[in-house]
Amino acid sequence: MNGVKDNRKISIIASDLSKSGAGRWGGAVRPFLLAQALTKLGHPVEILGFSRDQFPQTASFDFPVKVLPGGNYPKFFRAAQQLLSRIEGDIIYAYKLKPSSFGIALLDKLRTRRPLLLDIDDWELSWHGGDRWRYRPSLPQLARDLLGRDGVLRDPDFPLYLAWMEKWVPRADCTTLHTQFLQKRFGGVYVPNGKDTALFDPSQYDPVESRHRYNLTDYRVLMFPGAPRPYKGLEDVLTALDQLNQPDLKLVIVGGSPYDDYDDRLMRKWGRWIIQLPKLPYSVMPDVIAAAHIIVVPQQNVPAAQAQFPLKLTDGMAMAKPILATRVGDIPEILGETGFLVDPSAPDQLATEIQRIFQNLDEANARGLDARKRCIKCYSIDTMASLLSTIIHRI
Repeated sequence: MNGVKDNRKISIIASDLSKSGAGRWGGAVRPFLLAQALTKLGHPVEILGFSRDQFPQTASFDFPVKVLPGGNYPKFFRAAQQLLSRIEGDIIYAYKLKPSSFGIALLDKLRTRRPLLLDIDDWELSWHGGDRWRYRPSLPQLARDLLGRDGVLRDPDFPLYLAWMEKWVPRADCTTLHTQFLQKRFGGVYVPNGKDTALFDPSQYDPVESRHRYNLTDYRVLMFPGAPRPYKGLEDVLTALDQLNQPDLKLVIVGGSPYDDYDDRLMRKWGRWIIQLPKLPYSVMPDVIAAAHIIVVPQQNVPAAQAQFPLKLTDGMAMAKPILATRVGDIPEILGETGFLVDPSAPDQLATEIQRIFQNLDEANARGLDARKRCIKCYSIDTMASLLSTIIHRI
């Protein structure tokens, strides 16, 4: 760096800033973590993106967030042009391998020659069958898909376009990723998610008081502080609770799903074991997590889970909680020796481990303290900033 301060402005383009996209949890997801880390390095930062609903302003940021109304083609062309005209950065950082982020960034690079970074935090095609997905319409179907009011080809993020985007990854000046699965598929530099370990500091919270505050005093609390989805394995935890059949064991789900009615379906079948807490501001989440006895991250072994870095892992690690998770993707490496691991889709193993943790809770809590130390060392915002600094100064 030669002692010269790098104050280039960085524009992060996020495809979806809606409450079901990057706007959830008050913005405490990947693009906002990148922005926090870059701000720590002294870079002015802005986030730009689209939303079909109002961006949920549940948190204040040290950088501007510019939200534009999105839409399907042909309306999206106009929205993309508006976003391009509002970019102020010296470097573009596209979040997600989508036309609505990386595609726009490629257009900007072609037009301005600004350096382009790409961050991939999901394998987008995994939601559509992965490499098995094919689009082979008949001519009449192609016409309907292209010209019909609800034609699938009018969606900027239709899987066909996602597959095209994968071929353009080499055009980025550098690609960052947060799992080995994604790095193996796309190449690039590993930059794991960072956690604000000053906010998520267990010494600032009293678990007994937190349990009282959320009406959890009478329970042994297994907590899932994320959005329920089928691949996240909550059905395995609930099946384990069926096997244990101990009324004071509860699975506490925080926030619910912004995507569909999956959490309602869980309630209908396993409501006796579930306590639902409402969606809460991100600044309150450490107090909520303090109420947990165990954080559960029971991912199933499917591509969607293998490609992800579960943020609830570092929520629990930072708060020094015992973490019960499955051997899926990067989870074993993230936890190291500081968590409790079972095989995926194995309710019997989950039941056994839940029993064992509560029978040896002091030992489990000591392991939780080790998890916090590991989080500070490997998965803090400061560590994320250090990794990004090397990348930015190489451009």
